Amino acid sequence: MGAAPSVPSVRVATADDVPALVALMRAFYAESGYPLPEGPAARTFAVLVADPALGRVWLLEADGAPAGYLAMTVAFSMEHGATRAFVDDLFVLPAARGRGLAAAPPAAARADCAARGAHAMYVEVGPDDDGARRVYARAGFEDTGRVLLARALAAPLHLAE
Repeated sequence: MGAAPSVPSVRVATADDVPALVALMRAFYAESGYPLPEGPAARTFAVLVADPALGRVWLLEADGAPAGYLAMTVAFSMEHGATRAFVDDLFVLPAARGRGLAAAPPAAARADCAARGAHAMYVEVGPDDDGARRVYARAGFEDTGRVLLARALAAPLHLAE
């Protein structure tokens, strides 16, 4: 009989975790068919892990190895009269899915938001991504009925060079 899986853990990522985060992001982007320029991705993670005022990144580990991550950014909200957080990425490796691991990073992000006085958390999901919708619904996220619109002022990371 094989060894039992280790208890998964979630911890705040550090600069030393950037290579593992980039590898996870590469797998995440590959699922959507996006290329990932690793230099810009590494710089993006490095900026976020170095400045907690911008947000935070959590690394999910399972069976002693990186298994996923959550990246959250923070901004001031006129609607809420305080900061709000945006879950920018939540990814769990396919081999680690189906074990409830995706619940831990949003819980860590919610605790962080409470500690920093944020009044709301937001996330963007694709209209047909029922799996992500279920994960976020279990974490307490609700459909607001609003539509997220965007206007790019620079190329997205997957198109950066």
